[in-house]
Amino acid sequence: MTDASKSCACPAPTPASNGGFWRSGGWLLAALPAWIALYLILLPAADWLAFRVFGLAPGSRLGEAVAFFVYDAPKVLMLLGAVVLGVSFVQTFLSPERTRDLLAKRTGAWSNLLAALLGIATPFCSCSAVPLFIGFVRVGVPLGATFSFLVSAPMVNEVALFLLLGLFGWKIALLYTATGVTVAFLSGWILGKLRLERHLEPWVLTVPFEPSRGAEVSAGFPGRLELALQATKEIVGKVWPYILVGIAVGAFLHGYAPAELLARFMGKSAWWSVPLAVLIGVPLYANAAGIIPIVQVLLAKGAALGTALAFMMAVTGLSLPETVILRKVLKPRLLAVFLGIVAAGIVLVGFLFNLVM
Repeated sequence: MTDASKSCACPAPTPASNGGFWRSGGWLLAALPAWIALYLILLPAADWLAFRVFGLAPGSRLGEAVAFFVYDAPKVLMLLGAVVLGVSFVQTFLSPERTRDLLAKRTGAWSNLLAALLGIATPFCSCSAVPLFIGFVRVGVPLGATFSFLVSAPMVNEVALFLLLGLFGWKIALLYTATGVTVAFLSGWILGKLRLERHLEPWVLTVPFEPSRGAEVSAGFPGRLELALQATKEIVGKVWPYILVGIAVGAFLHGYAPAELLARFMGKSAWWSVPLAVLIGVPLYANAAGIIPIVQVLLAKGAALGTALAFMMAVTGLSLPETVILRKVLKPRLLAVFLGIVAAGIVLVGFLFNLVM
């Protein structure tokens, strides 16, 4: 499974040698207070820009849409940059090969749980999806655990987790994490019990796994920080257009979409809203960071939490590009079973949280 906001396990340049205090990470002492100060003035700055500079009327549809965009765009990008930098630094300690070895040593339900948890923090992107899948299978990682990892890696995205924490608070962030891990665990466990290894494409078992170069870093804190900065530039550089599109859609919904209409189609009273949200989300392609602003507006307009979470999970966990990639290694029957089980799990999660919350 792929998600542009996941850190990539591709070869990384060799970190440069230490170049003094600032080059070795001292710049963080000045960057952190500046980041906090800028973050705190975003809301008044957005209102000043929309209603004073642009001359839009407060409370008008266009004014509220523009104010939403000029506030959320820098806010989400700032959160994204800070989160990716921190996560990328942590990920220099955990290579795909190490993840593969950890999973190969576990069996049964414990392997599914460990795989689902490792999927949260492990580098995983489109350039490493198929090689990792092959490597997992080749070294004896159970197929069910491999699927738990594939579901968790994009769905329980660490970037989305921290963005949810910053935008909605710890309860929704924790809820998102718990439900995503549960879906990943159960779907992988069920697929493992079905013993569908014969439905892998034959070439998967014949191609050797080639470890990615530069997986291990031994240059200490400066080297790891430099690699984290490189990863941050690469990831943010790839995903910022999707984020802006997502925020633009959210801004339009914020200013123009009738709250009553969204509440009727995505509220608790509409039992069919959860499966419909999943069906709409499956063919869409958006990274988790880009879909969060849309979910933010849907909730503000009256959408039920379970329906909104199901929509987000379908977009990030069952996207069309990842399906195309997985078709390279899975026969149609196994691919259909995998997609069906994950989709059913997401629907059940949506119904559950609409019922209890």
